Amino acid sequence: MSELSYLEKLLDGAEVEWKALGSVADIGTGSSNRQDESEDGAHPFYVRSKNILKSDTFEFDEAAIVIPGEGGIGDIFHYVEGKYALHQRAYRIHIKSDCVNTKFLYHFMSSRFKQYILMKSVGATATSIRKPMLEGFEIPIPCPGNPEKSLAIQAEIVRILDTFTALTAELTAELTAELTMRKKQYSYYRDQLLSFEEGEADWKMLDHICTLISAGGDVPENCVKGQTQPTSEYPYPIYANATDVKGLYGYTDSYKIDSNAVTISARGAKVGYHTVREAKFTPIIRLIVLVANKNLVRTRYLNYVLDMTPIGGTDGGIPQLTVPMVKKISVPIPFASDPNRSLAEQDRVVAILDKFDTLTSSITEGLPREIELRHKQYEYYRDLLFSFPKPDTAAH
Repeated sequence: MSELSYLEKLLDGAEVEWKALGSVADIGTGSSNRQDESEDGAHPFYVRSKNILKSDTFEFDEAAIVIPGEGGIGDIFHYVEGKYALHQRAYRIHIKSDCVNTKFLYHFMSSRFKQYILMKSVGATATSIRKPMLEGFEIPIPCPGNPEKSLAIQAEIVRILDTFTALTAELTAELTAELTMRKKQYSYYRDQLLSFEEGEADWKMLDHICTLISAGGDVPENCVKGQTQPTSEYPYPIYANATDVKGLYGYTDSYKIDSNAVTISARGAKVGYHTVREAKFTPIIRLIVLVANKNLVRTRYLNYVLDMTPIGGTDGGIPQLTVPMVKKISVPIPFASDPNRSLAEQDRVVAILDKFDTLTSSITEGLPREIELRHKQYEYYRDLLFSFPKPDTAAH
């Protein structure tokens, strides 16, 4: 049976009356400011964000819904029970009617208020709410002539959505815990594989095991910034000093590096971020390139061993990493006096870590999507539960 059919069964033919929120609730703002925050305060202090602060004092002792008056409009809802403080630019909605369940209203507003307030705003995005906007928001009252039955219907919808919310939160926590465990497992095996007994490895400076260590240059003249896929005209990627979209700047018609290589971000908060780039590509300014001497070290081994190597930037101001600094970084090379044995051992380590990396990466990339799908699934069924019939004349 669909949820819509379930709603019809729940209503059992009862009529639904739509009322303006202002007719069933007290609506107003608080009087507190951010300076009223107290880190060790005893009461929750609701401001204009999802974060809940603390306060030593309270202004209200009630069940209510709290929403920001500006910023995060239609996205932030707090269901409140008990004593709390309220910012002067946040609204409280306290039900004064005995026909409305506050938690029912909370779920309904979470489902429908954003669409309503965006229609009321002048621009594409609402920036602030005025009290008349809130007062005019219409809410459904099932079976208005029978308050007891009406509240029973509302309570059943609240029970379903609260259960669904708890299950979604539990699944999200489990998926997050699984990812954390996989990352710890990966780090454990990586540390074990790259920890050598005395005499098993020699520490070599990168300058001694790389054929090239250089910084990227200017952006090529012939390129398309923001292009995300190769074309016949511009087939070669350009990488920049960034970690978003994997540092891809665009594509060009030539290349400067014709070998697989490791790149290291050399400036800013992500200084030291490193990854393997496949040939052929062009690095641009503030991205340092390391081309391994293939007779001494594998490129992927070099990238993995750098995971365990502190790579710091300059102190003070914006952190920066220079080519001379990178050249002096030392990494362990197993059985360095026997290149063939060394490369075989590196291949063994890389093969194991690649499997863990693939598994961890698939979870890392898949987890946000799985969580998003679960939330969308929740929102879909929630919206069905609130598909109360509405007269055309009452539509906005």
